[in-house]
Amino acid sequence: MQEWANQLCENRQFGSKMTDSKYFTTTKKGEIYELKAELNSDKKEKKKEAVKKVIASMTVGKDVSALFPDVVNCMQTDNLELKKLVYLYLMNYAKSQPDMAIMAVNTFVKDCEDPNPLIRALAVRTMGCIRVDKITEYLCEPLRKCLKDEDPYVRKTAAVCVAKLHDINAQLVEDQGFLDTLKDLISDSNPMVVANAVAALSEIAESHPNSNLLDLNPQTINKLLTALNECTEWGQIFILDCLANYTPRDDRESQSICERVTPRLSHANSAVVLSAVKVLMKFMEMLPKDLDYYGTLLKKLAPPLVTLLSAEPELQYVALRNINLIVQRRPEILKHEMKVFFVKYNDPIYVKLEKLDIMIRLASQANIAQVLAELKEYATEVDVDFVRKAVRAIGRCAIKVEQSAERCVSTLLDLIQTKVNYVVQEAIVVIKDIFRKYPNKYESVIATLCENLDSLDEPEARAAMIWIVGEYAERIDNADELLESFLEGFHDESTQVQLQLLTAIVKLFLKKPTETQELVQQVLSLATQDSDNPDLRDRGYIYWRLLSTDPVAAKEVVLAEKPLISEETDLIEPTLLEELICHIGTLASVYHKPPSAFVEGSRGVQHKRLPGSAGSGESVESPDPGSASVTEAPPAVIPSQDLLGDLLNLDLTPTSTTGPPAPSSGMQMGAMDLLGGGLDSLLGGDLGGSPAMTAGFGAPPAAVPPSFTAPVSGGLDDLFDLGGGVGMPVSIYVPPKTLWLPAMKAKGLEITGTFGRRAGVVQMEMTLTNKAMSVMTDFAIQFNRNSFGLAPAGPLQVLTPVGPNQSIEVALPLNTVGPVMKMEPLNNLQVAVKNNIDVFYFSCQYPISMLFVEDGKMERQVFLATWKDIPNENESKFQLNDCHLNSDAASNKLQGSNIFTIAKRTVEGQDMLYQSMKLSNGIWVLAELRAQTGNPNYTVSLRCKAPEVSQCVFQSYEAVLKN
Repeated sequence: MQEWANQLCENRQFGSKMTDSKYFTTTKKGEIYELKAELNSDKKEKKKEAVKKVIASMTVGKDVSALFPDVVNCMQTDNLELKKLVYLYLMNYAKSQPDMAIMAVNTFVKDCEDPNPLIRALAVRTMGCIRVDKITEYLCEPLRKCLKDEDPYVRKTAAVCVAKLHDINAQLVEDQGFLDTLKDLISDSNPMVVANAVAALSEIAESHPNSNLLDLNPQTINKLLTALNECTEWGQIFILDCLANYTPRDDRESQSICERVTPRLSHANSAVVLSAVKVLMKFMEMLPKDLDYYGTLLKKLAPPLVTLLSAEPELQYVALRNINLIVQRRPEILKHEMKVFFVKYNDPIYVKLEKLDIMIRLASQANIAQVLAELKEYATEVDVDFVRKAVRAIGRCAIKVEQSAERCVSTLLDLIQTKVNYVVQEAIVVIKDIFRKYPNKYESVIATLCENLDSLDEPEARAAMIWIVGEYAERIDNADELLESFLEGFHDESTQVQLQLLTAIVKLFLKKPTETQELVQQVLSLATQDSDNPDLRDRGYIYWRLLSTDPVAAKEVVLAEKPLISEETDLIEPTLLEELICHIGTLASVYHKPPSAFVEGSRGVQHKRLPGSAGSGESVESPDPGSASVTEAPPAVIPSQDLLGDLLNLDLTPTSTTGPPAPSSGMQMGAMDLLGGGLDSLLGGDLGGSPAMTAGFGAPPAAVPPSFTAPVSGGLDDLFDLGGGVGMPVSIYVPPKTLWLPAMKAKGLEITGTFGRRAGVVQMEMTLTNKAMSVMTDFAIQFNRNSFGLAPAGPLQVLTPVGPNQSIEVALPLNTVGPVMKMEPLNNLQVAVKNNIDVFYFSCQYPISMLFVEDGKMERQVFLATWKDIPNENESKFQLNDCHLNSDAASNKLQGSNIFTIAKRTVEGQDMLYQSMKLSNGIWVLAELRAQTGNPNYTVSLRCKAPEVSQCVFQSYEAVLKN
């Protein structure tokens, strides 16, 4: 309809002197018949008048499709105005009359070769709008000619026609080679042709996200930037949006593009300005912050954004929503522009609320006095929603700028004194948050809050007040009376208030047990027996059981120290913010939702990310989350090209050769031999062809050769006195969990962990704690190459989202068939953990005893031969101090960690234990442990063909025996 209106307006330029309203007047009975006669008239003027009448009838919704053949006959004319009107009719009725529409094909072909470029363009434009499959194949040849037309007006129209044709029949467009022609038009000399070619390719690429149609490279980008200066405003928007999808090779190219895009910031069209801001925001990520140009660019971005706020309210709102995103990513851009966000009396409420939000984001120690003065004014306005938001804003300022907290609390108390109901309620809600942020600092105001208890009627304010009374019950003399007053109407309260009241009374009981026993029984009874809310009932039963079975544990749980709340609780989650920055100037930036959340249909929506910042070492492309889906069935072994798309990039040293080492008696000890085939010459070369040698590093540890486990009838009983006997083995030692990843380094994710060996499987046992304010999901893990090939045996199973202040225990089974690289220290493990927020890296060290396998007990004869076979220089001696265990207890403890005692003998009051252990990669370690009765110091001698492991093995001895 819009297109018809436009065409009608255009027609007026062709000299219609009288008014066109007459065509819309009601007509006589035989209207169609009369129109038919007039359309077939020999007089050109009469024919034109008839077509105008037909178009007028069509515009008001009358069915004039019966006149199709008669109108099509009028196409054969030199009159441009008449031709436009006929084409208009054709576009509207071709779909309902496809067989008749074929009649017009010859005229299209002819018009595409007309000497007048306006007619050629008109023909090709109309061809694109006729969505009839039967006709499209006839239109390919005229379209091909128009794409290479000498006139740029025809070429630019043809470029858009390719996109329309692709929507009707994509296969036809690809077969005819139109896409390649379209790509060639990007190099066209006319900027409008370039802009339309970019627009058409972008449109096609949107419906085929993986087609890589816009293969952007520095040469193409240069052409686009050249065309940018001479395009119309919509052409500029298409080109800027295309530039935003390009990832520069380095910071120099990024700076060059920014310099050429910056002039667009002063454009009169706000859409061009926002598109330019989007490009600059994206490419700034690649500029080093110490670069002079970076500071200059920040200064240049502020004025155009401020100018957008002088437009009409609707445009202001769109600008403010975009500015909200920009401020969250780079607050320094507008840090000196606070005053432009002060609210005007005549601003609509939606603009006021958005300005208020941005004011808080820009609040800092430098401008807080100014902001607080404004907010206090706003709190006396008449608009209730705005006043509520203003009071909340004062609380957010207190939490964000610590130096201002006292002034904010004082301002809130002044507002409470006004006794305006909704102001008082909002003030109590934010004061609760201030108590959480600054414990033991502003509790003196509690008395004032309690005075207003009766005026609270909103669930959130009542819940906040109940929390304050429960949390600070020891400071409030009549806390039990206050809570009891809430309890009277327990079943009428909202769930939020009921839950808070239950917890507050349990806190009160734990602080003043003698005075409140009856009260706590009453609330537990109400919550469990009289309530049908499952959340309330569950919490009630948990408290009841805690209090009845272990009051001390109840105290630790309920009165535990609370984590401080963060300064910005409503920031957009970082990965979503990155995506929204890439969509500045679109609906996504107004909704603050990714396009996939509100765009329906078959078109694939691409998830965009900002490039890695300069010098961060991050991959420019984010790992595809789809490739790491935790829901898929886990493979038996994670391959070295990991499911996460190589999160790690931690290859700090050259890759070691991973082929099997050649059998050799005199090994050169390196990363390869360390993790190779074990004791090849243990039994005089019998082991040379053992599976451990031929399997290479990727294979699991080979089975112990039969000669290791065969019974031996040797005469070694004289040498080894076995009378001492070894006690029953105890369970394997698992070190206590240590902090691996602090929350401050991982955007709120804290990981503590340890390693254990259970039923022959190495496990990485972790506690994941969410100390952020947003939910964490989509966990995945990957290891860098390491000395023993440790790798996850499956995906990280975190099956439920981890909410704020929640922890979850995870046990990740590991295998030893991953890629190998010698680490320093040997037992160092580099780990990457990914969740919906980001990818985080940390290092930890595993006790080597986790790799001691269950078949590590040598036969005595083999032990003796092997001990002699290992050169003396491969022996390491260590002193183990302060070990208050006798030799039997020590042997028993060590056996739990797969360190097996082969024999024991006692010489002159000194016990000597001979022990063996075998690592998961086939390396054997032999040990002699000397313990003197009454002496807490042991001597440990270790022999191994790979002496590098001795230090780690001794550390395991120390850890097992001393814990």
